[in-house]
Order: sequence, then C-alpha cells, then structure tokens
Amino acid sequence: MEILGVRIDNVTYDSALAQVEIFLREGGLHQIATVNPEFVVMAQTNLEFRRALNAGALNLPDGVGLLWAARQLGAPLRERVTGQEMAQRIAELAARRGDKIFFLGAREGIAERAAQTLQKKYPTLQIAGCYAGSPAREEEADRIVKRINESTTGILFVAYGPPKQELWIARNQSRLNVKIAMGVGGTFDTLAGIVPRAPLWMQRAGIEWLFRLMREPRRFKRQLAIPYFMWLVIKSRVVK
Repeated sequence: MEILGVRIDNVTYDSALAQVEIFLREGGLHQIATVNPEFVVMAQTNLEFRRALNAGALNLPDGVGLLWAARQLGAPLRERVTGQEMAQRIAELAARRGDKIFFLGAREGIAERAAQTLQKKYPTLQIAGCYAGSPAREEEADRIVKRINESTTGILFVAYGPPKQELWIARNQSRLNVKIAMGVGGTFDTLAGIVPRAPLWMQRAGIEWLFRLMREPRRFKRQLAIPYFMWLVIKSRVVK
C-alpha cells in the first residue's frame, strides 16, 4: 500500500524473512528499508529519498504510526516489523545458510562491536568486514564499494541513518556485488551496547520512541515528525 506517496509492504516477520531468502537466491541487489513515520515525512520534501524508497525491493512497516495510518486509510497492515529485530533475524538466517554480512557505518569501532554481539549470539555467522566510512565524502565511495565487493559478502548492513543510508545504497546499487543491502539506522549502537533498547513492555506497546526521548531529550525536534505525520494522514483523508 501507499502512505502519503511512500510504498509500504504489508508483511510480517515471517513473510519478510521468506522474501529475504528469495533475494539471496536471486541475482542483483535488493534494497530493504525500515520505513517509519519519520521516513515518510522526510520523503514529502526529499524527492530523491522518496524515489529510492519506492524503487526498493522491500519496505518494512517499522513504526506503530504506520499501523495507525494504514487503519485510517482502510488498509490495515498485518504486523509491525522493526529494523532492529529484522537485522537480527537476517543474521540468524545468514548463520544457518553460510552467508556473510558486511557492517558499514556508525562511529569508529561500533560496527565491530555490533558484529561481535551477533557472532556471539549466532556462532556460525561469518563477518565479511566492518568499516565506519562516511556518506558525506563522495571520493570515499569508490574505496568503500571496492572493500565491500572484495569481501565477497552477500548481505550489507548500512548504518548511516536515514535518508543518507538509503540514498547511499541507491546511488551505488549498480556497483555493489551484494544480494541484500539494508539501512539499519541506530541498530549498531544498540547491538554494541552504546544505546540500550527500551524495556520489552515499551517495545510491545510501540512506545520505544518515548524511551529514546527520555534518554535523549535532544531528539525532541525529530519526534515532532510523529504528530506532523498524523496531521498529514488526516489531511489526506479529508482531501479525498
């Protein structure tokens, strides 16, 4: 379905993971995005970002705001599929299949710690490489792509944060020899233990954003995207 011009795939964890298995058997790169209300708001003014999202292979419904919006638009989504959880499930799948994962982005040393955490959880997981890099330096893109391709990885996790990670993948899609490239935002920080996850009851209630806001009050401006997103959805219904 579409929410404010952005495609959202109506998947569950199980069906999304089944699709990932298909991607790993197919040729070419498949871009996965973990779409939440903030993504949708960004895409209203960043047309390149919107095009990248709509051209991707799989857009996960990450965020209770999307589930609310889908109900308002008369096309309920089956399940919230978070990027944090999906990244771990993909790692588990990769460990079973023997696929490698390359960790790109975050601050220096964080990707390595995130990879170690997943490797402890899934001992057979193969880490193809870890590199912080930067999406801001175009001249570095060639070196990053070369490093990823030489690692012979099938899966690439990119932690540059939205929209940088999605745009970096889209711009380099034709040069990357990977099967799956997924923007994972702050997942590396969480896996590395730098940023704790919300308590399970808050995760289940869909209010992880409140936990992050309490820990990082500077996120207040970013969280304003949520009420703005809701207003846009209601406005779109009225216009129709």
